[in-house]
This record gives sequence, C-alpha cells and structure tokens, in this order.
Amino acid sequence: MGARGELFTTQIYLDNRSYFFNVKENRTGDVFLQVVESKSRDGEDFDRHQIAVFADDLQKFLQGMDKSLSFIEKERKARAKAAREKKAAKDAKYGKGGEKKVYYLKDGKAAPAEKRDDGIKRTGRVIHIVSKRTDEGKTESETVIEQHENIAAKDKSDTEKY
Repeated sequence: MGARGELFTTQIYLDNRSYFFNVKENRTGDVFLQVVESKSRDGEDFDRHQIAVFADDLQKFLQGMDKSLSFIEKERKARAKAAREKKAAKDAKYGKGGEKKVYYLKDGKAAPAEKRDDGIKRTGRVIHIVSKRTDEGKTESETVIEQHENIAAKDKSDTEKY
C-alpha cells in the first residue's frame, strides 16, 4: 500500500486546474475513490476541493455520471442541429453569401429605394445630427439659423412699415 492508503492515482492537467483520481483504502479496509480538483488562485496558492465515493456506492455514482454525460451529449447535438436549421432557413430566405444588406423595418413600412445622406444618423432610438461645413466655413445648422433670423428680421421690418 502506498502513502496515506493510496492504491492507484492518475492526474489530468488543464490550463488552471488539475484533477486527481485517487483509489484509496482506509484503516478499516474500505476502498474508495477520491476525486480532487485543485485550481490555481492568482498564481500564488491553490483552491482544493475533494469528494470521496466508497466502493459500495461506486456503481450508482457511475450510473448518475453516465446519465449526465448522455444528457450533455444529446443536448450538444440538439443545439448543433438547431443552429444548422436556423442558418439554412436564413440562407433560404435571404440568399447565400451575405452580399445583400437586409433592413429590418417596424410596422411593415416599405424601405426607401435608395438611402440618402441628409446628415442625420438614425440609430433607432436617438437621432444624431451630423453637422456639415458649408463653403463659407460655417456649419449647415448655423447657416439655417442665420437664414431664419434674416427671415424673422425681414418680417419684423415689413410689419413696421404698415
């Protein structure tokens, strides 16, 4: 018998975790499987967790493990199948290749035949106005404000005449 009652040990190393499967025997002669997870914590010390499964309960433990693994595999296959079907439906609806842009519309409104650049960036929730510089060096919005002020001043002068 080995150190601390160990009969057999195997190890699996992953990126930041290690798993140890130890078959041990206690002082009364009972054989059990000890599963130990050791994971690195900030590269300084390790977190260590262990479970022990005695030989009498090992068959039930393995049955539960086998059912869990079967469920995981069946679920993985179902998800992969659903993803393939979704992709096939999308390709059938919009064509394969993705060269064509698809615009999703609310309320069944028709999409404009051609998008025009009017300086307004529409994101769906908030309208962002992008200012453009005119030939005189003023922004387009400043020019519009000046035009409105000129019209208002003209209207005021016209009312003063009468």
